[in-house]
Amino acid sequence: MQNKEEFSAEIVEASKIGFDQDRLTRLKSAIGKDIGKGTYDAAVFIVARHGKIAMHEAVGKTDMKNDRQANIDDIFFIMSITKQLSTTRVLMDMEQGKFSLSTPVCEIIPEFEIKGKQRVTVGNLLTHTSGLNTEIPFGLSVRKLANIEAVVTAVSNERLLTLPGKMVSYNAIPAFSLLGAIVQRLDENNRPFRKILKEDLFMPLGMKDTALGLPDEFKSRIVPVKVRDETPGLFDPLLLESMNALAKEDTELPAGGAVSTALDVFRFSEMYRRGGTLDGAQILSPNTIKLATTIHTGDLPNHLFDYCREMYGWPVFPANLGLSFFIRGEGIFPCFLGLMTSPGSYAGLGAGSTMFWVDPVRDLTFVFLSAGLLEEGHNVMRLQRLSDMVVASLMD
Repeated sequence: MQNKEEFSAEIVEASKIGFDQDRLTRLKSAIGKDIGKGTYDAAVFIVARHGKIAMHEAVGKTDMKNDRQANIDDIFFIMSITKQLSTTRVLMDMEQGKFSLSTPVCEIIPEFEIKGKQRVTVGNLLTHTSGLNTEIPFGLSVRKLANIEAVVTAVSNERLLTLPGKMVSYNAIPAFSLLGAIVQRLDENNRPFRKILKEDLFMPLGMKDTALGLPDEFKSRIVPVKVRDETPGLFDPLLLESMNALAKEDTELPAGGAVSTALDVFRFSEMYRRGGTLDGAQILSPNTIKLATTIHTGDLPNHLFDYCREMYGWPVFPANLGLSFFIRGEGIFPCFLGLMTSPGSYAGLGAGSTMFWVDPVRDLTFVFLSAGLLEEGHNVMRLQRLSDMVVASLMD
């Protein structure tokens, strides 16, 4: 059944949707204190319930070099939240019957069927269980990472590293370039992936400040990528900051190359919260959303965080991945969704800086975009703390 409630960006009185205003103010204060200590530079965030916004704030400076104050309509590189955008478009094709989760990738990309990769499926790509190399493909320059077909050629040439479905190892770039190529190659109008996302997803959802790549008209509002936490960790700071120079209008990085505002990310999350529809645009069916936001990786851990287990003494815990979405699950362990969200809460996470989650039991949504990137282990713990503060501000 379609949810016909009209989307609104208006802020409502927090108490009317179950929040304690003083506790919400603590959240803003905590973010301000982090920024004051120089932990990161700025944040734009939204707290909402039942689709109604209780808090939409901008704190700090999103461009330190130019002394620019944060504004709620700042445009951020949303990093790996791009994966959930790309996944949505893949699922739209699945609903049209173009393929299924069990379809081998090589049925659509024939050159992929070498070196043991013939049984890798679309579902493996979406659940990070493909067994592919999770790093930049060997011999591929950074400048070619935003060229989908160049990445596909490089990945197709590589061997399978582990058996599909046997291990979860978060795939930062290769898997989602393959998914983008699948959508492109099956597109009846031969559109580039960035145009497919714009026309089939962003425009119907009213996400006017979102793009894959960086359009010229967004450049005056873009938040530069700057690594603030110099702790050696998951990502090379130079690679992340290279986004500032490499991002162009025709840049296509389905894994992490989108730009957006907090409000547009909220619009996207609202479509999921409302069962696939927003303002009359039916993007996905409720059953597809249930499939995407259900754990498909069992008890397997995410080997992305092996380094955190050694560096910070983290325990081994389940990856809890849906179709690219992170799911809260159960248990006490480092979790950027917080430890107080319900087990079925689902989320997107972007390198050292961005996050959104939806708690379907409490009908609660949190969007957080920040400037001044943290090392990923530190980022997870920062977001866990803030997420728990959001849930603790709810009084019913």
